[in-house]
Amino acid sequence: MGFKVLIVEALQASRDSLAGAVRCIEDVEVLATGSSFEALNLLARQRVDLVIASMEMPDMNGLELVNFVKKNPSYRETPLFVIAEEQSETERDRGLAMGAAEYLFRPLKAPQLEELLRRYLKVA
Repeated sequence: MGFKVLIVEALQASRDSLAGAVRCIEDVEVLATGSSFEALNLLARQRVDLVIASMEMPDMNGLELVNFVKKNPSYRETPLFVIAEEQSETERDRGLAMGAAEYLFRPLKAPQLEELLRRYLKVA
C-alpha cells in the first residue's frame, strides 16, 4: 500500500527540498503545489495520508489551511505539519490547538522530518 503526502509550499526550491526528504521513505508518492487554494482543490479530488504546509503562502497561510482541512470530515484525522520561518511559540501553540499534528521551524533537518513522517505514516 502506497502513501500520498501533499506538500504545500510557495517556493519551488523549498518544495523540491521537502519532496526530496519525503521521497527517502519507500512507497510514498509526493504531490506538491505552490498554492493553498490548489491544495484544497486537490484534497477535494484525491485522498492523501499526510499534508506538509508552509506557514508563508501567498493566498492563505498555513494556519488557515489547517482550519479548512480539519473542518472537512474526510481529513479530520489526517496529520498536517506546518512549517514556519519565524520561531514564534505563540503561533506554534495556536497551530497545534487548531489541529496541526506538528509545527516545525526552519531550517528543517532531514532526519527530523523523516522520523516524523515515519511515525505519522506508521512506516518502519
